[in-house]
Amino acid sequence: MTGIAPQPGILEIKLYVSGQSSIEGREDVVKLSSNENPFGPSPRAQEALRRSAHLLHRYPPTDHAALRAAIGEVHGLDAGRIICGVGSDEIIHFLCQAYAGPGDEVLYTEHGFSMYRISALAAGAAPVEAPERDRTVDVDAVLAACTARTKLVFIANPNNPTGTMIGGGDLARLAAGLPEGVLLVLDGAYAEFASGYDGGVSLIEERGNVFMTRTFSKLYGLGGLRVGWGYGPREIVDVLNRVRGPFNLSLPALDAAEAAVRDRDFVEKCLAENKRMRAWLAEALAERGVPSDTSCANFILARFHDTEEADACDAWLRDAGILVRKVAGYKLPHCLRITVGDEASCRRVAHAIGAFKDSRT
Repeated sequence: MTGIAPQPGILEIKLYVSGQSSIEGREDVVKLSSNENPFGPSPRAQEALRRSAHLLHRYPPTDHAALRAAIGEVHGLDAGRIICGVGSDEIIHFLCQAYAGPGDEVLYTEHGFSMYRISALAAGAAPVEAPERDRTVDVDAVLAACTARTKLVFIANPNNPTGTMIGGGDLARLAAGLPEGVLLVLDGAYAEFASGYDGGVSLIEERGNVFMTRTFSKLYGLGGLRVGWGYGPREIVDVLNRVRGPFNLSLPALDAAEAAVRDRDFVEKCLAENKRMRAWLAEALAERGVPSDTSCANFILARFHDTEEADACDAWLRDAGILVRKVAGYKLPHCLRITVGDEASCRRVAHAIGAFKDSRT
């Protein structure tokens, strides 16, 4: 033994497992396991990526000024209060690194995104879960779970993997009810898919204890480039920039993200198709005896009678060349998360689940 040991909490981290992308021996696989945009990235983003190829020998800018300016213009935000990261995951990690440590607690809800626990443990803090009510954030339960040790509260709104969300009134009540010195972080990875929702911007402008994160991986189809951003009080952004690596985003990623956020026609097309097929898929599955909560994201959480049925359906779908996401790790073993794909993919998965249900009658 060398006596070399990691910091406390590190070995409690379970390695993150992403959605599967292939099935051995099949070439006609429909991947509905990672909540990716079925239309891919904007053509303008693809062109920006191609143009950046001749500059790969150059270091990227450290201030991300052009991308922050584009985000600010599109969303009506102060670019000086925006920070960019390697996906919103890195922003979450920065927050835990900067504001939580040994002896502190990081609070999130029982079906919340797994990176909250991972980043808390990596920082040496204790992860704490608050119960949800019918797979939806329970504000009273979150407030009751706060202690003198709580430093961060993460709320995914809409939530992954449930697709549910809470409204502005509940968010405001939560922010107002938190103890002094606690930062509320609104994870808006799926915020764009919720009509009329600003991701928490109005609350951030009213209060000094709220911060939000966003991503280019979902709506914008840039998961392969890993770009995210956060927005909040200037003093918090200043702190996060002190732990951010100077070259955390590559030049191709910066250029593609800037082009993507400015291509509003493509964005509106993707949102319209997601809304249309999300409603269709939820109704089609409900007609086949598979209910789901109203989703405000780009996926639905299909509920089965029990774990056995969910596992059997997952195996059936794999045999049909369709990949969805099992979510037992989120304490939802009787559910499958299904990305809203294009129309052909949605019809294919609905037909396959219908055939599965018929096979069991």
